[in-house]
Amino acid sequence: MESDPVNVKKLEAALLVNRGELFRFGSALLFVVLIMLFTMANSPGGQHGTLLVAAAMIGGYMALNIGANDVANNVGPAVGSQAITLAGAITIAAIFEASGALIAGGEVVGTIKNGIIDPGLIADADTFIWLMTAALLAAAIWLNLATAMGAPVSTTHAIVGGVLGAGIAAGGWGIADWAEVLRIAASWVISPVLGGLIAAGFLYLIKRTITYRPDLMRAARTMVPLLIAVMAWAFTTYVALKGLSHVLAFSFVSASLLGAVVAGVIWLMMRRYVAEKAPDLSNDKEGVNELFTVPLIFAAALLSFAHGANDVANAVGPLAGINDAVMSGGVTERAAIPLWVMLVGAVGIALGLALYGPKLIRTVGSEITDLDKARAYCIAIAAAITVILASQFGLPVSSTHIAVGGVFGVGFLREYLKVSYARKIEEIRSHHHDADQATVEAFLERFDAASVDEKGRMLAELKAARAGSTLHKAERKDLRRLHRIELVKRSLLLRIAAAWVITVPATALASAMFFFMIRGALLP
Repeated sequence: MESDPVNVKKLEAALLVNRGELFRFGSALLFVVLIMLFTMANSPGGQHGTLLVAAAMIGGYMALNIGANDVANNVGPAVGSQAITLAGAITIAAIFEASGALIAGGEVVGTIKNGIIDPGLIADADTFIWLMTAALLAAAIWLNLATAMGAPVSTTHAIVGGVLGAGIAAGGWGIADWAEVLRIAASWVISPVLGGLIAAGFLYLIKRTITYRPDLMRAARTMVPLLIAVMAWAFTTYVALKGLSHVLAFSFVSASLLGAVVAGVIWLMMRRYVAEKAPDLSNDKEGVNELFTVPLIFAAALLSFAHGANDVANAVGPLAGINDAVMSGGVTERAAIPLWVMLVGAVGIALGLALYGPKLIRTVGSEITDLDKARAYCIAIAAAITVILASQFGLPVSSTHIAVGGVFGVGFLREYLKVSYARKIEEIRSHHHDADQATVEAFLERFDAASVDEKGRMLAELKAARAGSTLHKAERKDLRRLHRIELVKRSLLLRIAAAWVITVPATALASAMFFFMIRGALLP
Protein backbone atom coordinates (compact mmCIF):
# COMPACT_ATOMS: atom_id res chain seq x y z
CA MET A 1 0.00 0.00 0.00
CA GLU A 2 1.50 3.30 -1.11
CA SER A 3 1.66 6.18 1.35
CA ASP A 4 -0.03 9.49 0.56
CA PRO A 5 2.69 12.07 -0.36
CA VAL A 6 0.64 14.83 1.29
CA ASN A 7 0.45 12.94 4.59
CA VAL A 8 4.16 12.15 4.43
CA LYS A 9 4.96 15.84 4.03
CA LYS A 10 2.71 16.74 6.96
CA LEU A 11 4.42 14.10 9.10
CA GLU A 12 7.86 15.41 8.14
CA ALA A 13 6.83 18.98 8.97
CA ALA A 14 5.45 17.87 12.35
CA LEU A 15 8.66 16.00 13.12
CA LEU A 16 10.74 19.07 12.27
CA VAL A 17 8.64 21.23 14.63
CA ASN A 18 8.90 18.64 17.40
CA ARG A 19 12.63 18.31 16.83
CA GLY A 20 13.05 22.05 17.31
CA GLU A 21 10.95 22.01 20.48
CA LEU A 22 12.91 19.07 21.86
CA PHE A 23 16.20 20.79 21.12
CA ARG A 24 15.11 23.95 22.94
CA PHE A 25 13.75 22.05 25.90
CA GLY A 26 16.82 19.81 26.04
CA SER A 27 19.21 22.77 25.92
CA ALA A 28 17.35 24.58 28.72
CA LEU A 29 17.20 21.39 30.80
CA LEU A 30 20.92 20.79 30.29
CA PHE A 31 21.66 24.33 31.52
CA VAL A 32 19.62 23.76 34.69
CA VAL A 33 21.24 20.34 35.26
CA LEU A 34 24.73 21.84 34.93
CA ILE A 35 23.77 24.45 37.53
CA MET A 36 22.56 21.67 39.81
CA LEU A 37 25.80 19.67 39.44
CA PHE A 38 28.00 22.72 40.03
CA THR A 39 26.04 23.85 43.09
CA MET A 40 26.00 20.33 44.56
CA ALA A 41 29.78 20.17 44.24
CA ASN A 42 30.24 23.52 46.01
CA SER A 43 27.36 23.58 48.53
CA PRO A 44 27.93 23.14 52.27
CA GLY A 45 25.66 20.09 52.44
CA GLY A 46 22.77 19.44 54.76
CA GLN A 47 19.30 20.95 54.45
CA HIS A 48 20.63 24.43 53.64
CA GLY A 49 22.88 23.01 50.96
CA THR A 50 19.94 21.20 49.37
CA LEU A 51 17.92 24.42 49.42
CA LEU A 52 20.81 26.30 47.80
CA VAL A 53 20.96 23.72 44.99
CA ALA A 54 17.19 24.03 44.44
CA ALA A 55 17.36 27.83 44.52
CA ALA A 56 20.24 27.88 42.01
CA MET A 57 18.25 25.70 39.61
CA ILE A 58 15.20 27.95 40.00
CA GLY A 59 17.41 31.04 39.51
CA GLY A 60 18.68 29.55 36.24
CA TYR A 61 15.10 28.82 35.21
CA MET A 62 14.16 32.42 36.06
CA ALA A 63 17.08 33.77 33.99
CA LEU A 64 15.98 31.66 31.01
CA ASN A 65 12.49 33.13 31.24
CA ILE A 66 13.79 36.70 31.53
CA GLY A 67 15.72 36.15 28.30
CA ALA A 68 12.69 34.59 26.61
CA ASN A 69 10.23 37.32 27.62
CA ASP A 70 11.82 40.61 28.60
CA VAL A 71 14.62 41.03 26.06
CA ALA A 72 12.14 41.13 23.15
CA ASN A 73 11.35 44.74 24.04
CA ASN A 74 14.93 45.81 23.30
CA VAL A 75 15.25 44.28 19.84
CA GLY A 76 11.66 43.63 18.70
CA PRO A 77 11.07 47.01 16.99
CA ALA A 78 14.41 46.81 15.16
CA VAL A 79 13.55 43.31 13.90
CA GLY A 80 9.98 44.27 12.99
CA SER A 81 11.23 47.24 10.95
CA GLN A 82 13.77 44.96 9.20
CA ALA A 83 16.68 47.09 10.36
CA ILE A 84 18.25 43.83 11.50
CA THR A 85 17.48 40.16 10.99
CA LEU A 86 16.07 37.99 13.78
CA ALA A 87 19.31 35.99 13.99
CA GLY A 88 21.38 39.18 14.08
CA ALA A 89 19.19 40.68 16.78
CA ILE A 90 19.44 37.56 18.94
CA THR A 91 23.22 37.52 18.56
CA ILE A 92 23.62 41.20 19.43
CA ALA A 93 21.16 41.04 22.33
CA ALA A 94 22.70 37.87 23.78
CA ILE A 95 26.22 39.35 23.70
CA PHE A 96 25.22 42.72 25.17
CA GLU A 97 22.78 41.30 27.73
CA ALA A 98 25.51 39.01 29.08
CA SER A 99 28.10 41.81 28.89
CA GLY A 100 25.84 44.20 30.78
CA ALA A 101 25.19 41.61 33.48
CA LEU A 102 28.85 40.64 33.94
CA ILE A 103 30.49 44.05 33.47
CA ALA A 104 27.94 46.38 35.05
CA GLY A 105 25.64 44.08 37.00
CA GLY A 106 27.17 45.11 40.29
CA GLU A 107 28.99 43.29 43.05
CA VAL A 108 26.14 43.79 45.53
CA VAL A 109 22.43 43.40 44.87
CA GLY A 110 19.26 44.12 46.79
CA THR A 111 17.69 40.87 47.96
CA ILE A 112 14.30 42.39 48.86
CA LYS A 113 13.32 43.86 45.49
CA ASN A 114 12.14 47.50 45.71
CA GLY A 115 11.96 47.33 49.53
CA ILE A 116 8.35 46.13 49.44
CA ILE A 117 8.69 44.06 52.63
CA ASP A 118 10.54 44.70 55.88
CA PRO A 119 13.32 42.09 56.31
CA GLY A 120 13.41 42.85 60.05
CA LEU A 121 10.06 41.04 60.39
CA ILE A 122 11.40 37.81 58.88
CA ALA A 123 11.86 35.36 61.74
CA ASP A 124 15.10 33.60 60.81
CA ALA A 125 17.41 32.52 58.00
CA ASP A 126 15.34 29.42 57.23
CA THR A 127 12.20 31.50 56.71
CA PHE A 128 14.14 33.94 54.52
CA ILE A 129 15.45 31.10 52.34
CA TRP A 130 11.98 29.59 51.94
CA LEU A 131 10.54 33.03 51.12
CA MET A 132 13.10 33.80 48.42
CA THR A 133 12.88 30.33 46.88
CA ALA A 134 9.09 30.60 46.67
CA ALA A 135 9.32 34.10 45.15
CA LEU A 136 11.80 32.98 42.49
CA LEU A 137 9.75 29.93 41.55
CA ALA A 138 6.47 31.86 41.30
CA ALA A 139 8.02 34.63 39.17
CA ALA A 140 9.74 32.15 36.85
CA ILE A 141 6.59 30.10 36.29
CA TRP A 142 4.53 33.23 35.59
CA LEU A 143 7.09 34.48 33.05
CA ASN A 144 7.02 31.06 31.40
CA LEU A 145 3.22 31.18 31.12
CA ALA A 146 3.27 34.77 29.82
CA THR A 147 5.83 33.82 27.15
CA ALA A 148 3.68 30.85 26.09
CA MET A 149 0.68 33.22 25.79
CA GLY A 150 2.74 35.70 23.75
CA ALA A 151 2.40 38.48 26.34
CA PRO A 152 5.47 40.61 27.18
CA VAL A 153 5.33 41.33 30.93
CA SER A 154 7.56 43.06 33.47
CA THR A 155 10.05 40.71 35.13
CA THR A 156 10.52 43.28 37.90
CA HIS A 157 6.79 43.17 38.66
CA ALA A 158 6.89 39.37 38.60
CA ILE A 159 9.63 39.15 41.24
CA VAL A 160 8.02 41.97 43.26
CA GLY A 161 4.77 40.01 43.34
CA GLY A 162 6.65 36.87 44.34
CA VAL A 163 8.46 38.56 47.24
CA LEU A 164 5.26 40.30 48.33
CA GLY A 165 3.16 37.12 48.40
CA ALA A 166 5.75 34.96 50.15
CA GLY A 167 6.57 37.82 52.53
CA ILE A 168 2.94 38.15 53.62
CA ALA A 169 2.74 34.38 54.03
CA ALA A 170 5.86 34.47 56.21
CA GLY A 171 5.24 37.60 58.28
CA GLY A 172 1.62 38.69 57.88
CA TRP A 173 0.07 41.70 56.14
CA GLY A 174 2.07 44.18 58.21
CA ILE A 175 5.35 43.09 56.61
CA ALA A 176 4.48 44.81 53.31
CA ASP A 177 5.16 48.44 52.44
CA TRP A 178 1.78 49.15 50.85
CA ALA A 179 2.79 52.64 49.72
CA GLU A 180 5.52 51.06 47.59
CA VAL A 181 3.07 48.47 46.28
CA LEU A 182 0.74 51.29 45.17
CA ARG A 183 3.65 53.03 43.44
CA ILE A 184 4.36 49.84 41.52
CA ALA A 185 0.68 49.50 40.60
CA ALA A 186 0.77 53.10 39.34
CA SER A 187 3.50 52.11 36.87
CA TRP A 188 0.98 49.91 35.05
CA VAL A 189 -0.50 53.18 33.76
CA ILE A 190 2.47 55.56 33.93
CA SER A 191 4.91 53.42 31.93
CA PRO A 192 2.89 52.64 28.80
CA VAL A 193 1.24 56.07 28.68
CA LEU A 194 4.56 57.93 28.91
CA GLY A 195 6.23 55.60 26.42
CA GLY A 196 3.30 55.83 24.02
CA LEU A 197 3.04 59.63 24.17
CA ILE A 198 6.78 60.18 23.67
CA ALA A 199 7.00 57.67 20.81
CA ALA A 200 3.93 59.18 19.12
CA GLY A 201 5.35 62.67 19.61
CA PHE A 202 8.60 61.79 17.86
CA LEU A 203 6.74 60.06 15.03
CA TYR A 204 4.57 63.13 14.50
CA LEU A 205 7.71 65.30 14.50
CA ILE A 206 9.25 63.09 11.80
CA LYS A 207 6.09 63.28 9.73
CA ARG A 208 5.78 67.06 9.99
CA THR A 209 9.46 67.79 9.34
CA ILE A 210 10.33 65.05 6.82
CA THR A 211 7.67 62.75 5.36
CA TYR A 212 5.02 65.45 4.85
CA ARG A 213 7.48 67.64 2.93
CA PRO A 214 7.48 67.74 -0.89
CA ASP A 215 11.25 67.00 -1.02
CA LEU A 216 11.73 64.29 1.62
CA MET A 217 15.44 63.75 1.16
CA ARG A 218 16.24 67.45 1.37
CA ALA A 219 14.33 67.63 4.67
CA ALA A 220 16.06 64.45 5.86
CA ARG A 221 19.51 65.97 5.33
CA THR A 222 18.65 68.58 7.96
CA MET A 223 16.47 66.61 10.37
CA VAL A 224 17.93 63.10 10.49
CA PRO A 225 21.33 64.18 11.92
CA LEU A 226 19.46 66.18 14.60
CA LEU A 227 17.18 63.25 15.42
CA ILE A 228 20.09 60.84 15.70
CA ALA A 229 21.99 63.34 17.86
CA VAL A 230 19.01 63.50 20.23
CA MET A 231 19.02 59.71 20.27
CA ALA A 232 22.75 59.71 21.07
CA TRP A 233 22.18 62.08 23.99
CA ALA A 234 19.28 59.99 25.31
CA PHE A 235 21.09 56.66 25.10
CA THR A 236 24.37 57.95 26.50
CA THR A 237 22.53 59.50 29.45
CA TYR A 238 20.40 56.37 29.87
CA VAL A 239 23.34 53.97 29.86
CA ALA A 240 25.35 56.22 32.20
CA LEU A 241 22.48 56.47 34.70
CA LYS A 242 21.20 52.90 34.45
CA GLY A 243 23.64 50.64 32.64
CA LEU A 244 26.80 51.82 34.41
CA SER A 245 25.31 52.76 37.78
CA HIS A 246 27.05 49.85 39.52
CA VAL A 247 30.44 50.73 38.00
CA LEU A 248 30.52 54.55 37.98
CA ALA A 249 28.22 56.89 39.90
CA PHE A 250 26.83 59.48 37.47
CA SER A 251 24.56 62.31 38.52
CA PHE A 252 21.88 63.42 36.07
CA VAL A 253 23.90 66.54 35.23
CA SER A 254 27.15 64.68 34.57
CA ALA A 255 25.35 61.98 32.55
CA SER A 256 23.57 64.67 30.52
CA LEU A 257 26.81 66.54 29.85
CA LEU A 258 28.45 63.31 28.70
CA GLY A 259 25.42 62.70 26.50
CA ALA A 260 25.68 66.21 25.04
CA VAL A 261 29.34 65.66 24.08
CA VAL A 262 28.52 62.34 22.42
CA ALA A 263 25.50 63.90 20.70
CA GLY A 264 27.68 66.67 19.22
CA VAL A 265 30.14 64.15 17.80
CA ILE A 266 27.33 61.99 16.41
CA TRP A 267 25.64 65.01 14.81
CA LEU A 268 28.82 65.87 12.91
CA MET A 269 29.28 62.26 11.82
CA MET A 270 25.63 61.89 10.76
CA ARG A 271 25.70 65.13 8.72
CA ARG A 272 28.51 63.69 6.63
CA TYR A 273 26.94 60.22 6.51
CA VAL A 274 23.54 61.52 5.35
CA ALA A 275 25.10 63.87 2.79
CA GLU A 276 27.04 60.97 1.26
CA LYS A 277 24.19 58.48 1.47
CA ALA A 278 21.27 60.68 0.33
CA PRO A 279 22.11 60.88 -3.42
CA ASP A 280 21.90 57.07 -3.67
CA LEU A 281 18.51 56.84 -1.92
CA SER A 282 15.01 57.26 -3.33
CA ASN A 283 13.23 60.50 -2.48
CA ASP A 284 10.43 58.76 -0.53
CA LYS A 285 9.70 57.15 2.83
CA GLU A 286 11.76 54.07 1.97
CA GLY A 287 14.80 56.24 1.33
CA VAL A 288 14.33 58.14 4.59
CA ASN A 289 13.90 54.89 6.52
CA GLU A 290 17.26 53.60 5.34
CA LEU A 291 18.99 56.45 7.21
CA PHE A 292 17.77 55.02 10.53
CA THR A 293 19.16 51.50 10.04
CA VAL A 294 22.57 51.83 11.70
CA PRO A 295 21.29 53.91 14.67
CA LEU A 296 18.65 51.23 15.37
CA ILE A 297 21.31 48.52 15.57
CA PHE A 298 23.26 50.58 18.11
CA ALA A 299 20.03 51.26 20.01
CA ALA A 300 19.26 47.54 20.27
CA ALA A 301 22.78 46.87 21.58
CA LEU A 302 22.71 49.67 24.16
CA LEU A 303 19.21 48.80 25.38
CA SER A 304 20.33 45.19 25.80
CA PHE A 305 23.44 46.22 27.72
CA ALA A 306 21.48 48.43 30.12
CA HIS A 307 18.82 45.75 30.52
CA GLY A 308 21.40 43.08 31.33
CA ALA A 309 23.05 45.36 33.89
CA ASN A 310 19.76 46.12 35.65
CA ASP A 311 17.44 43.15 35.21
CA VAL A 312 19.97 40.43 35.95
CA ALA A 313 19.19 41.30 39.57
CA ASN A 314 15.68 39.91 39.07
CA ALA A 315 17.21 36.47 38.56
CA VAL A 316 20.24 36.59 40.83
CA GLY A 317 19.08 38.96 43.60
CA PRO A 318 17.01 36.37 45.45
CA LEU A 319 19.59 33.68 44.65
CA ALA A 320 22.41 35.87 46.01
CA GLY A 321 20.32 36.46 49.15
CA ILE A 322 19.75 32.73 49.61
CA ASN A 323 23.46 32.02 49.08
CA ASP A 324 24.37 34.69 51.63
CA ALA A 325 21.86 33.33 54.15
CA VAL A 326 23.17 29.80 53.70
CA MET A 327 26.79 30.85 54.11
CA SER A 328 26.32 33.37 56.95
CA GLY A 329 23.18 32.07 58.62
CA GLY A 330 21.58 35.54 58.68
CA VAL A 331 19.02 37.68 56.87
CA THR A 332 20.29 40.59 54.79
CA GLU A 333 18.79 43.34 52.64
CA ARG A 334 21.83 43.43 50.36
CA ALA A 335 24.11 40.57 49.43
CA ALA A 336 27.39 40.14 47.58
CA ILE A 337 27.08 38.33 44.25
CA PRO A 338 29.54 35.46 43.76
CA LEU A 339 30.83 35.06 40.21
CA TRP A 340 29.00 31.76 39.74
CA VAL A 341 25.68 33.38 40.68
CA MET A 342 26.24 36.22 38.19
CA LEU A 343 27.14 33.69 35.49
CA VAL A 344 23.88 31.85 36.13
CA GLY A 345 22.01 35.09 35.45
CA ALA A 346 24.08 36.26 32.48
CA VAL A 347 24.25 32.92 30.64
CA GLY A 348 20.63 32.11 31.46
CA ILE A 349 19.31 35.37 30.01
CA ALA A 350 21.37 34.96 26.82
CA LEU A 351 20.38 31.29 26.44
CA GLY A 352 16.69 31.99 27.10
CA LEU A 353 16.73 34.71 24.46
CA ALA A 354 18.36 32.44 21.89
CA LEU A 355 16.05 29.48 22.57
CA TYR A 356 12.67 31.07 23.23
CA GLY A 357 13.05 34.80 22.47
CA PRO A 358 11.89 34.79 18.81
CA LYS A 359 8.20 34.37 19.75
CA LEU A 360 8.03 37.57 21.81
CA ILE A 361 10.37 39.42 19.43
CA ARG A 362 7.84 38.81 16.63
CA THR A 363 4.95 39.84 18.87
CA VAL A 364 6.54 43.17 19.79
CA GLY A 365 8.13 43.79 16.40
CA SER A 366 5.39 42.93 13.92
CA GLU A 367 2.19 41.48 15.39
CA ILE A 368 0.91 44.51 17.34
CA THR A 369 1.28 46.95 14.44
CA ASP A 370 3.44 47.36 11.33
CA LEU A 371 6.75 49.06 12.04
CA ASP A 372 9.20 50.72 9.71
CA LYS A 373 12.62 52.04 10.73
CA ALA A 374 11.41 55.56 11.56
CA ARG A 375 8.70 54.15 13.85
CA ALA A 376 11.20 51.79 15.48
CA TYR A 377 13.46 54.79 16.11
CA CYS A 378 10.60 56.54 17.91
CA ILE A 379 10.00 53.51 20.15
CA ALA A 380 13.69 53.13 20.99
CA ILE A 381 14.19 56.80 21.90
CA ALA A 382 10.93 56.80 23.87
CA ALA A 383 12.27 53.92 25.99
CA ALA A 384 15.43 55.84 26.90
CA ILE A 385 13.80 59.25 27.49
CA THR A 386 10.96 57.81 29.58
CA VAL A 387 13.37 56.04 31.93
CA ILE A 388 15.46 59.23 32.26
CA LEU A 389 12.40 61.36 33.05
CA ALA A 390 10.96 58.80 35.44
CA SER A 391 14.21 58.43 37.36
CA GLN A 392 14.43 62.21 37.87
CA PHE A 393 10.84 62.53 39.09
CA GLY A 394 10.92 59.36 41.16
CA LEU A 395 8.20 57.70 39.09
CA PRO A 396 8.01 53.89 39.03
CA VAL A 397 8.24 52.64 35.45
CA SER A 398 8.76 49.33 33.69
CA SER A 399 11.00 49.08 30.63
CA THR A 400 8.71 46.39 29.23
CA HIS A 401 5.61 48.54 29.61
CA ILE A 402 7.42 51.56 28.11
CA ALA A 403 8.54 49.71 24.98
CA VAL A 404 5.19 48.03 24.36
CA GLY A 405 3.41 51.32 25.12
CA GLY A 406 5.64 52.95 22.50
CA VAL A 407 4.58 50.36 19.91
CA PHE A 408 0.92 51.00 20.67
CA GLY A 409 1.55 54.77 20.66
CA VAL A 410 2.92 54.87 17.12
CA GLY A 411 0.21 52.49 15.95
CA PHE A 412 -2.65 54.57 17.35
CA LEU A 413 -1.12 57.80 15.99
CA ARG A 414 -0.98 56.26 12.52
CA GLU A 415 -4.62 55.21 12.87
CA TYR A 416 -5.64 58.74 13.85
CA LEU A 417 -3.70 60.37 11.00
CA LYS A 418 -4.98 57.96 8.36
CA VAL A 419 -8.59 58.30 9.51
CA SER A 420 -8.28 62.10 9.58
CA TYR A 421 -6.83 62.14 6.07
CA ALA A 422 -9.54 59.81 4.74
CA ARG A 423 -12.23 62.07 6.20
CA LYS A 424 -10.63 65.13 4.59
CA ILE A 425 -10.65 63.41 1.20
CA GLU A 426 -14.31 62.49 1.64
CA GLU A 427 -15.18 66.04 2.67
CA ILE A 428 -13.41 67.36 -0.42
CA ARG A 429 -15.45 65.01 -2.60
CA SER A 430 -18.66 66.06 -0.82
CA HIS A 431 -17.89 69.74 -1.45
CA HIS A 432 -17.33 68.93 -5.13
CA HIS A 433 -20.54 66.95 -5.52
CA ASP A 434 -21.64 69.14 -8.44
CA ALA A 435 -18.25 69.23 -10.17
CA ASP A 436 -17.04 66.91 -12.92
CA GLN A 437 -14.70 64.02 -12.08
CA ALA A 438 -11.66 65.61 -13.75
CA THR A 439 -11.96 68.73 -11.55
CA VAL A 440 -12.25 66.63 -8.39
CA GLU A 441 -9.24 64.49 -9.28
CA ALA A 442 -7.16 67.55 -10.16
CA PHE A 443 -7.96 69.14 -6.77
CA LEU A 444 -7.15 65.89 -4.94
CA GLU A 445 -3.84 65.60 -6.77
CA ARG A 446 -2.86 69.15 -5.74
CA PHE A 447 -4.06 68.45 -2.19
CA ASP A 448 -2.01 65.26 -1.92
CA ALA A 449 1.18 67.02 -3.09
CA ALA A 450 0.72 70.03 -0.83
CA SER A 451 2.48 70.58 2.50
CA VAL A 452 0.56 70.32 5.77
CA ASP A 453 0.08 74.10 5.99
CA GLU A 454 -1.00 74.31 2.37
CA LYS A 455 -3.50 71.50 2.89
CA GLY A 456 -5.05 73.48 5.74
CA ARG A 457 -5.37 76.58 3.56
CA MET A 458 -6.88 74.60 0.68
CA LEU A 459 -9.51 73.06 2.97
CA ALA A 460 -10.34 76.43 4.55
CA GLU A 461 -10.74 78.06 1.13
CA LEU A 462 -12.87 75.16 -0.10
CA LYS A 463 -15.18 75.33 2.93
CA ALA A 464 -15.48 79.11 2.60
CA ALA A 465 -16.34 78.84 -1.09
CA ARG A 466 -18.88 76.08 -0.39
CA ALA A 467 -20.31 77.54 2.81
CA GLY A 468 -23.81 76.47 1.90
CA SER A 469 -22.90 72.80 1.49
CA THR A 470 -21.33 71.97 4.84
CA LEU A 471 -21.78 68.45 6.16
CA HIS A 472 -24.52 67.80 8.67
CA LYS A 473 -23.77 66.10 12.00
CA ALA A 474 -25.32 62.82 10.86
CA GLU A 475 -23.23 62.87 7.68
CA ARG A 476 -20.06 63.42 9.70
CA LYS A 477 -20.96 60.47 11.94
CA ASP A 478 -21.41 58.31 8.85
CA LEU A 479 -17.97 59.42 7.65
CA ARG A 480 -16.41 58.34 10.95
CA ARG A 481 -17.98 54.91 10.64
CA LEU A 482 -17.03 54.62 6.98
CA HIS A 483 -13.36 55.44 7.56
CA ARG A 484 -12.71 53.45 10.72
CA ILE A 485 -9.18 52.13 10.24
CA GLU A 486 -7.51 49.71 12.65
CA LEU A 487 -3.72 49.50 12.44
CA VAL A 488 -3.30 48.12 15.98
CA LYS A 489 -4.39 44.59 16.85
CA ARG A 490 -6.99 45.06 19.61
CA SER A 491 -6.91 41.42 20.73
CA LEU A 492 -3.21 41.72 21.54
CA LEU A 493 -3.81 45.00 23.36
CA LEU A 494 -6.38 43.34 25.63
CA ARG A 495 -4.23 40.24 26.19
CA ILE A 496 -1.13 42.22 27.12
CA ALA A 497 -3.04 44.66 29.34
CA ALA A 498 -4.66 41.75 31.19
CA ALA A 499 -1.27 40.08 31.70
CA TRP A 500 0.19 43.32 33.09
CA VAL A 501 -2.65 43.81 35.56
CA ILE A 502 -2.55 40.29 36.97
CA THR A 503 1.25 39.85 37.09
CA VAL A 504 1.72 41.02 40.69
CA PRO A 505 -1.45 39.37 42.10
CA ALA A 506 -0.77 36.10 40.26
CA THR A 507 2.85 35.80 41.35
CA ALA A 508 1.97 36.90 44.89
CA LEU A 509 -0.69 34.21 45.24
CA ALA A 510 1.53 31.52 43.70
CA SER A 511 4.55 32.41 45.86
CA ALA A 512 2.43 32.33 49.04
CA MET A 513 1.27 28.84 48.11
CA PHE A 514 4.84 27.73 47.33
CA PHE A 515 6.08 29.18 50.65
CA PHE A 516 3.54 27.18 52.65
CA MET A 517 4.38 24.04 50.65
CA ILE A 518 8.15 24.44 51.19
CA ARG A 519 7.75 25.27 54.88
CA GLY A 520 5.36 22.34 55.39
CA ALA A 521 7.79 19.94 53.72
CA LEU A 522 10.84 21.12 55.71
CA LEU A 523 9.43 21.74 59.19
CA PRO A 524 10.20 18.85 61.58
